[in-house]
Amino acid sequence: MHKPAKKRTLPAGLYALTSEPHSLGRSNIEVAGEILTSGVPILQYREKSKKVRVMYEECLMLRAMTQQAGALFIINDYLDLALAVGADGVHIGQDDLPLSKVRELVGPDLLIGVSTHSPAQAHQAVKDGADYIGVGPLFATQTKIDVCDPVGLDYLNYVVKNLKIPFVAIGGIKEHNLAEVVKSGAQTIALVTEIVGNPDIPGKIKSLQRIMQTLT
Repeated sequence: MHKPAKKRTLPAGLYALTSEPHSLGRSNIEVAGEILTSGVPILQYREKSKKVRVMYEECLMLRAMTQQAGALFIINDYLDLALAVGADGVHIGQDDLPLSKVRELVGPDLLIGVSTHSPAQAHQAVKDGADYIGVGPLFATQTKIDVCDPVGLDYLNYVVKNLKIPFVAIGGIKEHNLAEVVKSGAQTIALVTEIVGNPDIPGKIKSLQRIMQTLT
C-alpha cells in the first residue's frame, strides 16, 4: 500500500474528471496528460465499468502524473484503489458507505469529499467531518446514469452564504454558463465533457481559465 502524501486542502481552480466514454476515443491517460500540462490543479478518476486490475494500473500512472504536475489526485468511490496508489483523496456519494466508516477505513491523511444535493446533506457532511463537498448537479448532466435532478444556483448560493467548508461546484457546467457559477461564489469548479470531450483540450482549458481569472 502506498503511503499518501501529507493531507492537502482543496485548491481553487478547475476540477477535471475522467470520462473515457466522452473522450473522443482517447484514453484516460492521454486526456489526463493534456489536462495536467494545462495547469489544472485537481484530477478525479471516475470510472464505472473497467476491471479493478485495469483501474489500478491506470491509477498508478495517474498518481505519478499528478505528483509530477503538483496536482491533487482524487479517486471516485473506490477506497481500496485510493489507498493502494496513494491518492490524495476519495470522493463518495450519498448512497456509498457512511462518511464515518470511510474515515475509519482510509485514516486521517486522505481527503474525503462528499456529493451533496441539498442544504440538509451539506450540513450533515460538515457534521460528519467531510473535508470538502460537491455542490450540484447545478444544471442537467448526461455523464452519470443515476444522477438526481438539477439543484440550480439557489443551492450553490446557500452553501456560499451559510457554510465554511471547501466545495466544488459540479454538474452540467460548460463554458457558456461558467461565468454564472463563478459570480455565484464558486472558486473550485468541476467540468467533465466540456474538457474531455473537446478535440483541443489545452485550448478549451485556457478559455475556461480565462473566464475564471477575469471574474475572481
